[in-house]
Amino acid sequence: MPSYRTGKVVRILQERPGLQRVEVDLASGDGPERAYVLPLLTGPVADGDRVVVNTTAVELGLGTGGWHVVHWNLARDEWSEKGPGHIIKARYTSLQTDVGSTEEHEELLAEVDSIDGMPVIAAALHSQVPAAAVAVRDLMPGAHICYLMTDGAGLPIALSDLVWDMRDRGLIDSTVTLGHAFGGDFEAVSIFSALAVARHIAHADVAIVAMGPGIVGTNTRLGFSGMEVGPILDAAAALGGAPVAVLRASFADPRARHLGISHHTQTALRIACRERVDIPLPLVGGEHEEILRRDLVTSGLARLHDVVEVPPVGIIERFEDHRLHIISMGRPAADDPVLFECAAAAGVVAVNQIPVG
Repeated sequence: MPSYRTGKVVRILQERPGLQRVEVDLASGDGPERAYVLPLLTGPVADGDRVVVNTTAVELGLGTGGWHVVHWNLARDEWSEKGPGHIIKARYTSLQTDVGSTEEHEELLAEVDSIDGMPVIAAALHSQVPAAAVAVRDLMPGAHICYLMTDGAGLPIALSDLVWDMRDRGLIDSTVTLGHAFGGDFEAVSIFSALAVARHIAHADVAIVAMGPGIVGTNTRLGFSGMEVGPILDAAAALGGAPVAVLRASFADPRARHLGISHHTQTALRIACRERVDIPLPLVGGEHEEILRRDLVTSGLARLHDVVEVPPVGIIERFEDHRLHIISMGRPAADDPVLFECAAAAGVVAVNQIPVG
């Protein structure tokens, strides 16, 4: 069940489009505590405002970085801001909002059922998106890169510091939020229409699809939000795109199920993905490459899909070149480079599949 507390905003820490970060005094005796505000849903707050704060995630010790969420601003009696259409996200909750959708405004999409061979990179981890984007940008500086954020984890794209940094550094050109995710340059109802929006409205050369921050897992074979990678790849194939899967592979994760090729990747690509897709394999050499190759064979992925060998791009150095500071599962990228070489390899394969002409 959710937990709510009331407090007073004592400091604005940061403001950017779609997001405020603040300190709130909840009268707990522990001093000000951190919270974020989604102005699209509740309106903005100011110093001194009394607010209702959802404290559930912090109390459960979840991976929110220790942030509460402002649920309502008691300084106002009402809040209203008309949206651009009639498509509502967060439907049937008290925070449902009419964000509209690109589909209801663009006649061009009425009969679209193809993405014209556009490469579609599908990753399970939000932190892998920059590696794929960097590889594409460095190989093809003029490519239009569109990031599609699913609703498999965090719903507001404004919460993603990575997306903010990538936009600031010119690594992605447009964004689409799909399902109940919201706040992108374009809103879409489904993965199918989101891919169509990316190709035909945003004019993307490459689409990178991944959930926002906060992947969900349960330590069971099927109970994790990364299973969405399979249907994403299937949708890309069904629409005539070029589906490219990103391996989730680690040699720093202390959990045995994520060492080598994670069971998340093995399960999603073995059970949830019904089309044959490309799996880029970075040639990292040594024992790590041997383990990756072994896992591809023992999991059956080498038989079900097409493994494409890719020389490593030196992604850690490229992150530094682009002034990106990437952290995944609490570890800096340099502590787990193979995880990001896998995503960069997908970027390399995608560039090679961009249709000519």
